[in-house]
Amino acid sequence: QVQLVESGGGLVQPGGSLRLSCAASGSSFSINVMGWYRQAPGKQREMVARIFSGGSTNYVDSVKGRFTISRDNAKNWVYLQMDSVKPEDTAVYYCYVYIVRDSGGRSEYWGQGTQVTVSS
Repeated sequence: QVQLVESGGGLVQPGGSLRLSCAASGSSFSINVMGWYRQAPGKQREMVARIFSGGSTNYVDSVKGRFTISRDNAKNWVYLQMDSVKPEDTAVYYCYVYIVRDSGGRSEYWGQGTQVTVSS
């Protein structure tokens, strides 16, 4: 079993910065993909950013140039640095991991979500 613990959400003014963190714990697996998704009220959950084990990254177009995803493979942490935030970034942000177990099985896990509110 894999557990994800998120931190770093909160209230931030437009143009400000926020850093989200997520720690994955468990044993007998390796993490292939780590990422962040978000869901705003009345909208579908969307991928914000993801980072693969080799270091390559994907971003949704709306955050390119403003958000940066990174990971610490040794500690199984993933971070989302959010700069120049906008009101439309307001959402619940979810940490996501896709793992490969030592046995060969594959699974995905989600964090509990952390609220990010961009408002003056």
